[in-house]
Amino acid sequence: MTTLPPGTTAWILTDGKAGDLAPCRGLAQALGLVAEERRVAPRPPFSWLAPRGPADPRDLALAPPWPDLAIAAGRRAVPVLRALRRRAGAATFTVFLRDPRTGPGAADLIWVPEHDRLRGRNVLVTLAGPHPVSAARLAAARAAPDPRLRALPAPRAAILVGGDDRRGRVRPQAAAAFLSGLERLAGEASLMITPSRRTPPALRAALRDLASRRSGFFHDGSGADPYLALLALADAIVVTADSANMVAEAAATGSPILLGELTETYARHRPFFAALRQYGAVHPFDGRLEGSRYEPLDFTPAIAEAVAAAYLRRRDPQTHPGGP
Repeated sequence: MTTLPPGTTAWILTDGKAGDLAPCRGLAQALGLVAEERRVAPRPPFSWLAPRGPADPRDLALAPPWPDLAIAAGRRAVPVLRALRRRAGAATFTVFLRDPRTGPGAADLIWVPEHDRLRGRNVLVTLAGPHPVSAARLAAARAAPDPRLRALPAPRAAILVGGDDRRGRVRPQAAAAFLSGLERLAGEASLMITPSRRTPPALRAALRDLASRRSGFFHDGSGADPYLALLALADAIVVTADSANMVAEAAATGSPILLGELTETYARHRPFFAALRQYGAVHPFDGRLEGSRYEPLDFTPAIAEAVAAAYLRRRDPQTHPGGP
């Protein structure tokens, strides 16, 4: 594993959405960095014009000392990353996660999943992206189980529920079918349910009621976040298909993934899900346990290795030749 020099500094630039923040945190953790998180919050019209438009002047409180690395995700972060590159120059190595929609020149290194079309000398492509669900963190969570979960009888099923997003809204019929499937699953396994901020209130209330009636667990937002513990203790993981991030994190556990649908599956996610089905990790959710364990899939270490190597090449090309 390529290691970064001691004292390497980093910023994370996102608008705070969990889907953007989690992969940035996962990459920083894999690089061994304690990154400073900077939230961008562009106002209209700057938010409307992102990623190609200018940054909101309010988000441009950027001044030395510049970080050695800047990791960014989300279209609203693109103008700020562009401004940072202009001001910091070669002092900061920039990394963008997913397609910035402005071409490969948006950062020194760009990671995209295979289902994104962007390609280039500085574009790194893997099946799934970085995340903070590492093997070490899962092992630690299993060694010291969350007291709210360890008393639940096995088998246990983690239920990771998304919801509305800019690509689609939860369909009432799909939500009813999903709840009916969970009702059946509760006859086979203990349910450990965590909704997201995108879960509609009516669905959230129904999930809470289900967990209460079937002696399961429902995370109501109080106490420590049980997300990692749910993944670590799950014998199977039910994930809604609106989040490729959650599916990728579930795949890092080696537990069977049961894919449910609340919205119309995003077309660009379908090749990713198909690849995981072929690998044996993903199965349709029909209200019962299905599938068996597989070798966990986690591309975070390989992505971190590529970022570290590219950063060191830029810093000292004679000692670290090759690559972009």
